Amino acid sequence: MKKSDLLNQLRIDRSAPAAGSGTRTPLVLGVVLAVLVVVGVAAYFLGRDPALVVETAVARTLASQTTQASVLDATGYITARRLATVSAKITGRVQTVLIEEGMRVEQGQVLATLEDVDAKAQRALGAARLESARSQLAEIRTNLANAEREAERQQGLAERKLASAQAIDAANTQAAALRGRLASAQREVQVAERSLQILDLDVDNTIVRAPFSGVITVKAAQPGEIISPLSAGGSFTRTGIGTIVDMDSLEIEVDVNENFIGRVQPAQPVEATLNAYPDWKIPAEVIAIIPTADRSKATVKVRIAIKLKDARIVPDMGVRVAFLDEKKADAAPTEPPKGVLVPKAALRRESDLDVVYVLSDERLRRQVVILGTLSAGDARQVLSGVVAGDRVVVAPADGLADGAAASVKP
Repeated sequence: MKKSDLLNQLRIDRSAPAAGSGTRTPLVLGVVLAVLVVVGVAAYFLGRDPALVVETAVARTLASQTTQASVLDATGYITARRLATVSAKITGRVQTVLIEEGMRVEQGQVLATLEDVDAKAQRALGAARLESARSQLAEIRTNLANAEREAERQQGLAERKLASAQAIDAANTQAAALRGRLASAQREVQVAERSLQILDLDVDNTIVRAPFSGVITVKAAQPGEIISPLSAGGSFTRTGIGTIVDMDSLEIEVDVNENFIGRVQPAQPVEATLNAYPDWKIPAEVIAIIPTADRSKATVKVRIAIKLKDARIVPDMGVRVAFLDEKKADAAPTEPPKGVLVPKAALRRESDLDVVYVLSDERLRRQVVILGTLSAGDARQVLSGVVAGDRVVVAPADGLADGAAASVKP
């Protein structure tokens, strides 16, 4: 054998795969890759700063807001000028209740009925008395007619010398007595008729009707309960069937500090904002300034008319009002207002600068702003630094930093 052949036999053939290596290599690579991914994700989340939970509000455009300046802001409530707790005129047991909360009723509509057995029995007795009185009246009229004819007959006989003066006097006396009884019977019939009318009213008083059109806000009684127009001093007697409110009579009442009441005038334009709908501006107008002050609170009550009727406005709602400059209300704006409106709670003073924090892509951005002179309720005009649609942070006031991670409070 040649020397070269021997050397070839001793050479290692590296092209042949090692036994079992083809199945272990991908598995090992997969495990290593999974471990690297888990380690990377954990390092990413552990390295992040904890996100600050904040409350935000959207900067609004001034295009749909008033351009009038507010001379005074105040808070108050929605009140109704026409509000009544409806009750029956008599004491009785409730038989039916035909109302529910939120139900619209018209003037004269039946709200409830009381048991009317006693009232109807009394009316039937009164009707019987009236019929009896009328019967007696008819009988007396018949007797009177006979007595008058008898008196005329006796008078004719006396003229022919066929009747005595005593007979004539007796006939005339009988007729006169019946005339007196007739007058008395007529008065008794009138009294019976009036009594029957009163008994009719007693029957009608068992029906409770709406005194005016409105909405039922409280249902206070149930069938079977005793109701009385006057409180009996116990818990088993109701004083009303329910409460009805005339929604067309809603207005605003606010307490104005007596130091600033000089800024309020009758017929002054007002912009109202309900606490339940902070983005809804309601046009209003001062009705009157009540000429008395509350000594304990040093305030004067002001009545404000709501110019817009809407089902969302209900009694006892909290409301904020802005008394507008009456002189500027008559002047048309020469140019559209600039900037946007942001809540006053979003404005902060840092290093003699007015700043807001804008939330964008789950990061806070500290933004220096320039404020305008206009205000609308709890919002303030911002001329630059914020655009309409930006989400500005209104709470919390502490812990804010430029570039910090943040999320919106759910």
